[in-house]
Amino acid sequence: MSFADPFLITIFAVTALALLGLPIGHAMIAASILYLWMSGLDMGTAAEQILNGMYSNYIILAVPLFILAAELMNIGSMTDRLMVFCNAFVGRFRGGLAQVNVLQSIIFAGMSGSAIADAAGSGKIMQRLMTADGKYPASYAAALTAATAVIGPIIPPSIPMIVYALVSDASIGYLFLGGVVPGLLMAGMQMVLVAIDARRKGFPVEPPTPIRELPGITLRALPALMMPVVLLGGIYTGVTTPTEAAAVAAAYALVISVVLYRSVSFADFYESVRSSAHTTASIGMLIAGALVFNYVVTVENIPQHLSVLLASWHLSPTTFLILVNVILLFLGCLLEGTTIILVILPVFIPTAHALGIDLVHFGVMCVVNIMLGLVTPPYGLLLFIMVRIAEVPMRDLVRDVLPFIGVMLLSLIIITFFPETVLWLPHLFGYQGS
Repeated sequence: MSFADPFLITIFAVTALALLGLPIGHAMIAASILYLWMSGLDMGTAAEQILNGMYSNYIILAVPLFILAAELMNIGSMTDRLMVFCNAFVGRFRGGLAQVNVLQSIIFAGMSGSAIADAAGSGKIMQRLMTADGKYPASYAAALTAATAVIGPIIPPSIPMIVYALVSDASIGYLFLGGVVPGLLMAGMQMVLVAIDARRKGFPVEPPTPIRELPGITLRALPALMMPVVLLGGIYTGVTTPTEAAAVAAAYALVISVVLYRSVSFADFYESVRSSAHTTASIGMLIAGALVFNYVVTVENIPQHLSVLLASWHLSPTTFLILVNVILLFLGCLLEGTTIILVILPVFIPTAHALGIDLVHFGVMCVVNIMLGLVTPPYGLLLFIMVRIAEVPMRDLVRDVLPFIGVMLLSLIIITFFPETVLWLPHLFGYQGS
């Protein structure tokens, strides 16, 4: 491969444009058009790939709908009622508010599918509650909020898993089921670490909620708690597709917030729609750029070349999974997660399939790995969000988040070497493997 090779120049162009500040989606589109021109191909193919990919994939519609559902939950009083519910059950223990932070992330994970939405919504509330009257150091509260928000895209529904299904043709329903046990495993390890920290650092004990108040608190939170049941029940009973379930989730959140809780004004609704549109446009440009760039990768036969190369190394499935984890952990420090799923994973999927690795197990493992990148320096998007919310120095936040990264890496190791942690629940619902 010479320095005048169109593909090599394309890679340089993507990197240079991204470093100059152009959004990565735009950079991939511009560099791909350059490749088509240098290769003598029809430059209109770029538009054709975007149109065919964006408008023929019904599954993509689920992304903006789940984002809208998360925004509607955050503007209503659903979040506050769920916080009170979580505090009633685990707030009475030492470090109870920190445990509430983990528990509320498990509940919100079953609603939004987005780590960013969890951190910016319920995470902002938890930051305020934990730091009130100096109960917890601001940097520890921010680190815990960032770490627990990672659970959001692992427990269903999950926007990253929807994007993975787009590039792998794996079943969204079984991917969602596969994320349940890993998400709960990660949350359980975080709760154990919080319990250890609470004893070691002397975190406060919250006043216990009287038992007689629990039924009333549960009843007030019940409409919000029913959202994951409505959402996932529709998918697994076959009543709705995942995309239709996303629409139901958005409508349910709107009805509960406006009609039942009466906590949303028109201005709030408008702002949630505007914010959802902004986030959707950002993700949409990433998908559009990846569709064009993946066409370039296909023309260059990169997946086939990589498969031949890896086959010559005679890797076992376990060794291959270790290699993929190492690569993704490194890339997660530098790149945005959706970009990795759309651009990097399609290169590995043919080899994984050829080695007999189940694509649901592979997808959940990769999503867990990539989500770690959200809290991994130097890029960690959740770190930047929490620095802004908590107003703490980045060095303090990184110091406090490292132990949580450690337990999440342990979870990743378990998920990698014990596929049944992912596949047990899908098998229970009739999954035959891929």
